[in-house]
Amino acid sequence: MTRTLDDFEQRRREIAQQIAQLGDLRAGSVTSTSGRCGKPSCRCHQPGQPGHGPNLRLTYKVGGKSVSESLPTPAAIHKAEREVAEFRKFQQLSREFVDTNAEICRLRPTKDEPSTDQEKKRRKRSARKSRAK
Repeated sequence: MTRTLDDFEQRRREIAQQIAQLGDLRAGSVTSTSGRCGKPSCRCHQPGQPGHGPNLRLTYKVGGKSVSESLPTPAAIHKAEREVAEFRKFQQLSREFVDTNAEICRLRPTKDEPSTDQEKKRRKRSARKSRAK
């Protein structure tokens, strides 16, 4: 089945509606960390003892640098996971929105394009040849 320009325009409207209905979102990922602390007398430094953790953190980029936020409670973990999942939906919908718009641009006839003021002002090339010096 061949999809028409109207089909793609309808799909674009649907995607825009889905994007508008997204909830709170944020980029990043929830990761688990564990390890030994800096206190030599702590139990984590004793032979056979596990390190601290797992501690869950939200990690994301700001200005090209990684930032990590502690997620101290189950509620904070759940909230961060929900926001990251919503961001993943946003990314998928954004890709689909751009792809759909590309198809609309490809299918839309060029005759429908209005002339811009700049195009109207363009000079036509002169038919006369310049004299050689």
